[in-house]
Amino acid sequence: MLFYSTNNPSTTADLKTAVLKGLAPDKGLYMPQEIPVLPQSFWQSIPGMSMAQIGFEMLKPYFCPDIPEDRFMAMLEDAFNFDVPVVKVTDNISALELFHGPTLAFKDVGARFLARVMSYFADFGGKPINVLAATSGDTGSAVANGFLGVDNVYVHILYPSGLVSHLQELQFTTLGQNITAYEVSGVFDDCQRMVKEAFMDANLNAQKVLTSANSINLARFLPQSVYYAYALSQIDPKLWNKLMISVPSGNFGDITAGLVAYRMGMPVKRFIAAVNANRVFTDYLQTGVYKPTPSKSTLANAMDVGDPSNFARVNNLFGNSAAEMRKVIVSDSYTDEQIGKTIAEVKAQTGYTCDPHGAVGYAALKDLMQDDEYGIFLETAHPAKFIDTVERFTGSKVEIPARLARFAQGKKQSIAIKADYHNILGSLK
Repeated sequence: MLFYSTNNPSTTADLKTAVLKGLAPDKGLYMPQEIPVLPQSFWQSIPGMSMAQIGFEMLKPYFCPDIPEDRFMAMLEDAFNFDVPVVKVTDNISALELFHGPTLAFKDVGARFLARVMSYFADFGGKPINVLAATSGDTGSAVANGFLGVDNVYVHILYPSGLVSHLQELQFTTLGQNITAYEVSGVFDDCQRMVKEAFMDANLNAQKVLTSANSINLARFLPQSVYYAYALSQIDPKLWNKLMISVPSGNFGDITAGLVAYRMGMPVKRFIAAVNANRVFTDYLQTGVYKPTPSKSTLANAMDVGDPSNFARVNNLFGNSAAEMRKVIVSDSYTDEQIGKTIAEVKAQTGYTCDPHGAVGYAALKDLMQDDEYGIFLETAHPAKFIDTVERFTGSKVEIPARLARFAQGKKQSIAIKADYHNILGSLK
C-alpha cells in the first residue's frame, strides 16, 4: 500500500519511506491511500482473540507484504505483550486501562510497535538513525524506553521545562545510552515546532537520517487503532452499537487511530474528543473555523496542545468538513477545577482512581452520553504518574508501581536549551 500526504494526495510514498521519513516532503502527514473495510465476520470473531491476533488482521493491509506476515505477527506479539483491560467503573461506564505497559502509559502500544518496525527497516548502510520526538509527557518515556539500546538508532527527546510531571521526566532523562533529553525553555508547541523545523531543513536532512516517533509517524498511531477493537472484544456485543468512546485528546493521534478503526467497520456509535482548556478542536466543531492558539498549561499536561498535528488527518478522514465530523464526533473541554472535581468525585462515588487525563474522558461521558448509550473512556496513564495531583484531590495515597519507582532512583540527565532547533544539531549522529 502507498501512503499519501495530507497536504497533497498526489504526493505518495511506500511504507518504508513513510516510516523512516515521518513527514512527507511537502510537510504533510502520511495517511493510507485506502482504509479497507473488514468483513462483519471479523468483528463478530474478536471476542476471545488476543490483541496481537486482532492487530494482525487490522494492520496487515498497511504493513504487509512489505513486512512478511510471519515476521509481522512476531512483532505484534512482542510489542503487545501486556494486558489492556476494560474495567467497570459504573453500571454504564468502563475504563480502557492503557497503562499496563513498561512506562505505564498508552503510548507504550504505539512506541513499542514503531521501534520494531523501524528496526526492521533500518538499513542505511550503517548510517545512524536519529529519532526526534517532542513530548508533553508520556511520549518521551514510551519512545525512549521503546528504543533504548537499539543498535544504530539515537533518540532525541524535546520537552518543555517544568511542564511535565516529575516521574514522567525521570522516565526519559535517566536512561542514558542512546537517549538524549533536551529541556526546552518554552511550551510543548515550541518543542513540536523545533522537530518540524529540523525535518524541513534540507541541508540537515542531506547529512543526517532523521525520523519521528510521536504520532506524526504513521507507524506510531496506526497500531493504536487495535486497542479500540480489543476493548470491544471484552464487552457484550449487544452494547457495541450503543457505545460511545471518550478519548482524552491533545495532539489527536489517539482519536485518529480510533477513527481509522471506525472507517474499517468497527461497530461503535460515536466518539468524544475530550479536551482540557486547550479547546481549539471543540471550538472548530462548533464554528467550523480552525484557529490554533498558544497552548495553556493544565493538570492534564499531555493534552496541552494548541495546534494539534493530527487535526490534518482527522480533517482528511472527513473531507475537510466540520459538518461530517459532527456526525461521528462530539467534543467538550474541561478546566483544571473540573478535572480536580472529577478525580475526587469518581474516587468517592465508585472507588476508581482516574489520572487527570482519564478524568477528562470520564467527565465528557457523564456530560455528553445519552441515557441509552454505554461509555468507555481511555485511562491513558497510571495515576501514580501524577501522584501529587491525584492524592491532593482524592485525599488517598496512590501506590507507586515498582517499575515506576525504579525510575525515581535514577539520576536526571538533560540538556537545557532555548526553543531553537539549531541547539540540538550538535548531538545528532
